[in-house]
Amino acid sequence: MKKQIILVIMLQLFLGNMWAQKKKGDVLIKNGTIITITQGTLENTDVLVRNGKIARIGKEISAPSGVKVVDATGKYVMPGIIDAHSHIALDAVNEATSPVTAEVWVGDALDPFDISIYRALAGGVTVSHAMHGSANAIGGQNETIKHRWGSVKMDDIRMDGAPRTIKFALGENPTRVHGEGSDIVPRTRMGVEQVFRRAFSEAKEYMEAGDEYNANKGKKGYKGAPPAYDIRKEVIADILRGEIIVHCHSYRADEILMLMDVFKDYGIKKLVFQHVNEGFKVAPEIAEFGAMASVFSDWWAYKFEVYYSTAYNAAILTRNGVLTSINSDSGELIRHLYHEAAKTQKYGDLSDEEALKLITLNPAKQLGIDDRVGSLEEGKDGDIVIFNDHPLSIYAVPQMTFVDGVKYFDVKEDRDDMRIYVNPSEEVDVMRLRTEQEKCMANTEWLLNQ
Repeated sequence: MKKQIILVIMLQLFLGNMWAQKKKGDVLIKNGTIITITQGTLENTDVLVRNGKIARIGKEISAPSGVKVVDATGKYVMPGIIDAHSHIALDAVNEATSPVTAEVWVGDALDPFDISIYRALAGGVTVSHAMHGSANAIGGQNETIKHRWGSVKMDDIRMDGAPRTIKFALGENPTRVHGEGSDIVPRTRMGVEQVFRRAFSEAKEYMEAGDEYNANKGKKGYKGAPPAYDIRKEVIADILRGEIIVHCHSYRADEILMLMDVFKDYGIKKLVFQHVNEGFKVAPEIAEFGAMASVFSDWWAYKFEVYYSTAYNAAILTRNGVLTSINSDSGELIRHLYHEAAKTQKYGDLSDEEALKLITLNPAKQLGIDDRVGSLEEGKDGDIVIFNDHPLSIYAVPQMTFVDGVKYFDVKEDRDDMRIYVNPSEEVDVMRLRTEQEKCMANTEWLLNQ
């Protein structure tokens, strides 16, 4: 009987949690410094969220009945941070079995239990772009997710209505995996280009055959048949139709120019370069094409093809009219994107608004979701983060994070085992630590020799 009662309680908690992840929240944030991104910074202002949407922004808003009030006096309130390049919440990243795997979709294998979702919320990140890896020239389709931590189903973290996106990759990754690993095209950078051209040409023929059949079926005397269904070609045809945004792993300037030339030949316009470390060399050309760029703030030289870069990359791209964001590509760095954005004020002297757009409105535009997130505006989703200090300050720490008006992170409500605080006045016995380290190394060496 006791076991049955426990099972009933657990089931109630389980079902209650499922329901909680699907609902939209109500909250009134009072007296904060509101960084809207698009409409300036508003002092001592309130934000009211009803049923998951921002209902009103203004002063002295009265709380409707039943709406929880959060006092943000002395704090900064901004839109939830968006990471345009992430691999959190994924069961697998690469389907590295072919240079072209457009048919696969990371959304088939989302992991809503990934602790990285919670850690991202602790860094104020409310939306991320869960991407296929860069093993393939044309990889799998990606998924834009909302960080509804505690969800138990994949569907709970999907961002409904977000445009479709797909991962492409240039350079060493596809040439190493396929050319060196399997002795098939592409082994070289020129081989990567031909993978694109062949895939687009085949998909174009497939698309045109389908269009011809659809235009003529039912007409008297027409005896044509539709092409045999091919999901890979269907997806690439949707790229040609402009229905899928391409996000392409890239480093070198020569390859960036190459891909834009290929896209021009096939009339493809929706393109976001990821990493794009040498984008500063060809910033005017990227702007002229209309491509966008999602960059690291200061990562490079971790392999030879990305040896040459600069921390001024984001600023140079921005100044040349390229819509630019800063991403993490990391389950750890995703917690510090506001610090990464702040670096552009040291390297490039971007304004507060320009720097914050790199992690809010700009990535939202790159994902095609800027009508819903990326700024604090009435009618947009209630994705909000509250900081104790200005988010570009080195002393800034997120205090609360809301997704659709539901609070998913509160720094004061972390469980005891979720956060470790460093005591700056604690005395550390350095010699004892060194002795323990030497013992550990000796034990490891002994085990390796057994």
